[in-house]
Amino acid sequence: MAHIATIRLIVIIAAIAALELACRTGLIDHRIIVPPSEMAATLIRILASGTITGDIARTLGMIAIAALVSIALGFALGLLVHATPRVRQALDPLFATYYAVPIFIFYPVLIAIFGLSLVPIVLIAIATAIVAMIIATLNGLDRVPRVLSKVARVHRMGKLATAIRLQLPAAAPYLFTGIKLAVSYAFIAVIASEFILAPVGLGRDIADAYADFNNPRMYALMLFVLVVSTVVNMTLHALDLHWTQQRGRRES
Repeated sequence: MAHIATIRLIVIIAAIAALELACRTGLIDHRIIVPPSEMAATLIRILASGTITGDIARTLGMIAIAALVSIALGFALGLLVHATPRVRQALDPLFATYYAVPIFIFYPVLIAIFGLSLVPIVLIAIATAIVAMIIATLNGLDRVPRVLSKVARVHRMGKLATAIRLQLPAAAPYLFTGIKLAVSYAFIAVIASEFILAPVGLGRDIADAYADFNNPRMYALMLFVLVVSTVVNMTLHALDLHWTQQRGRRES
């Protein structure tokens, strides 16, 4: 694992260095992309000024709410759909084609109903993220070994005990995949929704910087979003690996 992390770090550093060199030597026009060092310096100044602290809190708060609701509700709906085969048969084609539908087409309708508030953005993010969790839950439950049901019957375990002690741990890798996807989709949906029409937020700040041709500020804010989303994703990935290793040790 240490070797993989080292290789990953080397690739990232090499990519950043190559972009820095290309920008500094004029291979890439400064009006198109600014050097990574300038992005970082501008971001530090923006964060130190405190001018976007409220926007950061608003955006990250909406992402957290959307992700948590999507994970909890998606898991519950996945359990319900899995327990009702006829409903599963009816919904499977919809799940398979769900992400072919541009969810953002409903944003104007939601604004007409709820106004320029947090609600449309959170609803769009939930609608974008929840199906990933439902599908992951269904996949996880489908792949629970049947032998576990026999084990539960032999030990006279109830349905709740069977689910908590046997089925959920077996489905955990797939559930974690759903969690990571739901968080990623929540990030994308919230930032994109703010970029389109929201009056405030990180997405709005990026859109305003783009409209003003303020490339250093735009790329600095994009760098902030990239760093935060990467840290969150890597944390979830580390937790997933830790859980898998712990489960492997218990089974061995």
